[in-house]
Amino acid sequence: MTTFDTILVANRGEIAVRVIRTLRAMGIRSVAVYSEADADALHVHEADTAVLLGPAAARESYLDIAKVVAAAQRTGAQAVHPGYGFLSENKDFAAALEKAGIAFLGPSARAIEVMGDKITAKNAVVKFDVPVVPGIAKPNLTDADLIAAADDIGYPVLVKPSAGGGGKGMRLVEDPAKLAEALASARREAASSFGDDTLFLERFVLRPRHIEVQVMADKHGNVIHLGERECSLQRRHQKVIEEAPSPLLDEATRARIGEAACNTARSVDYTGAGTVEFIVSADAPDEFFFMEMNTRLQVEHPVTEMVTGYDLVEMQVRVAAGEKLTVSQDDVTLTGHAIETRVYAEDPGRGFLPTGGRVLALHEPTGPGVRVDSGLRTGTVVGSDYDPMLSKVIAYAADRPGALRALDKALADTAVLGVVTNIEFARFLLADPDVVAGKLDTGLLDRRVEDFTPAAATDDHFIAAAARRWLQGWGKAGTDPWDSPTGWRVGDAYPTSIRLGALGRTDHVRITGTPTSATVTVEGGESRTVSAVSVGPTLAVTIDGVRTEYLVADDGGLIWLASRTGTTVLREVQEVSVREGDTHAGDAEITSPMPGSVIAVQVESGAGVKAGDAIVVVEAMKMEHSLTSPIDGTVELLAATGEQVKVDQILARVVPNTKDAAS
Repeated sequence: MTTFDTILVANRGEIAVRVIRTLRAMGIRSVAVYSEADADALHVHEADTAVLLGPAAARESYLDIAKVVAAAQRTGAQAVHPGYGFLSENKDFAAALEKAGIAFLGPSARAIEVMGDKITAKNAVVKFDVPVVPGIAKPNLTDADLIAAADDIGYPVLVKPSAGGGGKGMRLVEDPAKLAEALASARREAASSFGDDTLFLERFVLRPRHIEVQVMADKHGNVIHLGERECSLQRRHQKVIEEAPSPLLDEATRARIGEAACNTARSVDYTGAGTVEFIVSADAPDEFFFMEMNTRLQVEHPVTEMVTGYDLVEMQVRVAAGEKLTVSQDDVTLTGHAIETRVYAEDPGRGFLPTGGRVLALHEPTGPGVRVDSGLRTGTVVGSDYDPMLSKVIAYAADRPGALRALDKALADTAVLGVVTNIEFARFLLADPDVVAGKLDTGLLDRRVEDFTPAAATDDHFIAAAARRWLQGWGKAGTDPWDSPTGWRVGDAYPTSIRLGALGRTDHVRITGTPTSATVTVEGGESRTVSAVSVGPTLAVTIDGVRTEYLVADDGGLIWLASRTGTTVLREVQEVSVREGDTHAGDAEITSPMPGSVIAVQVESGAGVKAGDAIVVVEAMKMEHSLTSPIDGTVELLAATGEQVKVDQILARVVPNTKDAAS
């Protein structure tokens, strides 16, 4: 048996922080690795020591096997925890560690290789009586082979690539006449994504549910499962909300699917933590079929930990050290219910485009039954180099309805100012009647996307943002009011007028009075009473006797406000004088839809443009976005070629033509 006193965590973000937490509790020294982009990241601060790997690009840092192995050797690490993603399912990494005499907190390179190829994996588990979806899965199948087999399999069929995951290369085909086209398209995408265009075919299970089983195996032949997780709430095959146990399974089916998962592990002499994924028809919940095995810890492992009481990372460490499992299958019981939401840097209101920025202020929930696995801290820079998942919010309760309520409350208490997230959409999804009833399937989330509309900024939000600026101005004048350039004096009603915009709405807000007693109007509306106080990142605003407390942050011309009803972003809008009768009463701001870089500027500052003319081109996430003028006018450029820009950063402003200019 081996004793580990130092373990390197070959990952970043929330999973690195989570692993380090358990290592600290076990009295084991932790080593973090980081890229230049992550020099100030939370996992670097949390670890006992940290090693710089290289530039931001993952292939030059987190994916560089030689650099990670060298970091382990330099720091005296006897073992490496890979987390998930990056090198966690890389057989060459596992082999390199073995060659260096360093333990890998995962299975053997052979197990990774077998389960990493879906065709090989299916053939392996069939020998252990694990049920698989009817289909054809052999090496080197041609399009003709697949088309010939489809009728026997039965439509609809699902075209799947043998390599890779994440839904890339998958095609659902219901019409036999469209199969050939789908195969060609799937091969192109699989080759581009994975360097391997091998395909296989499965019958598509109607109303499918995605249920996975957590397994743990030691080096002495002991294999147990720790119950299942329901992962059906997915967007384009990417999980968003997960729970344990599944509301679909009864005890008999739970025992059968658990045994099938254990047999899957036995088929490759598995060691460590793994997850076996099954597809289950909502119409026939007693039937389940093997999909694949993930040879690592899963993102959603906390829900299993909360209903079983076991720390899976601690179990991984002990198994890798050669210890026998101290838990038998009879010891494992599922108590209560846990649900997890992944918090992503993405904007549901803009088609889930990736976002980013600097975390200006942060509030994460605490309390009984609430757990947050997070890689965030105030000041964290969220860029486009890595996966957009920021954190996970998990809630536990005695039953599923209680867990749903607890998670919604926890999300209401979560705020990440400076970065647009999917939190509002997650709360929308949790309130869906089918989700509440447990009537889930893998297509539910994608069907509901079109029904989601981001909450619009209200008058109260406009007033709160204006109050923030008002208080900042008041503080400057109040320092020495007799020197105030406005001529303001003690006892005067210090006025402010600010033009703000949010989600297509632009309004003037005017406040007159003192912070303890003032009046406010929004774009000529009724006068209301207001008072406000701001201390650090907290802003309290009382409007007509109703007090609301906000977490607040400023980012240039943007004002971020978060309360338990959600996060709202407003921006200051520059005044433009337009004469009465002109068609466009105000300038048009062209903003970046996501963080990226300006790769082209199509016009010169001061040039006249027409509505629809291209102004700037932004590249983000390997895609080019040409941004055009919404109106006729004169352009003022605010960004240059090569500049790195943030989401919603103003790149150009178009001043509308007056009637004289038009003539």
